[in-house]
Amino acid sequence: REWVQGKVITHAMPTRIHQELIEFLTALMGQFVRMFDLGRVLSAGYPMRTTLSGNAREPDVLFVAHEHQARAELQYLNGPADLAIEIISPDSPARDRAEKFDEYQEGGVREYWLIDSRPGKYRVDVYVLDEHGKYQVVAPTNGVFHSTVLPGFWLDEAWLWDATTDPSTAMLQIVGLERMMTALRKKAENLK
Repeated sequence: REWVQGKVITHAMPTRIHQELIEFLTALMGQFVRMFDLGRVLSAGYPMRTTLSGNAREPDVLFVAHEHQARAELQYLNGPADLAIEIISPDSPARDRAEKFDEYQEGGVREYWLIDSRPGKYRVDVYVLDEHGKYQVVAPTNGVFHSTVLPGFWLDEAWLWDATTDPSTAMLQIVGLERMMTALRKKAENLK
């Protein structure tokens, strides 16, 4: 459910693929963000208001950097996420590609990922705010998208459509064994 122009809007139930993509991305990004202590990753059900009097949208996945944690109130994000991901489902293309695109751009969501999970439409579009506050398309390199908001984080589009891809294995590919071991050692030392 979302709060749009003073009304509660209820959307169609998500598909299994939609849910699996949310789970995969939340797990993968969550591991990365926790490992490098970058902020917080949240999934659908936690509304975001890019402006105080604006609509309350529920991105499927969102990232809030440490420097913006004050925005994360108990019941909603009071301001833009640093990165928002929407998984397009049969009832949401216009909402995700037009309405939310415009709201997120105007509200200052620095990076916006659109993942089309509809059968036969599989596709990823990544947008980054430029210095004028307008979204610019980020082109993949051999199917790989690099985040500008999460330094060192990248996503191979093929992982999304392969149900056997494990977030931990993908994380190892992103970070590399040596860097992962260094980060884990540092975390272990901090626990002492």
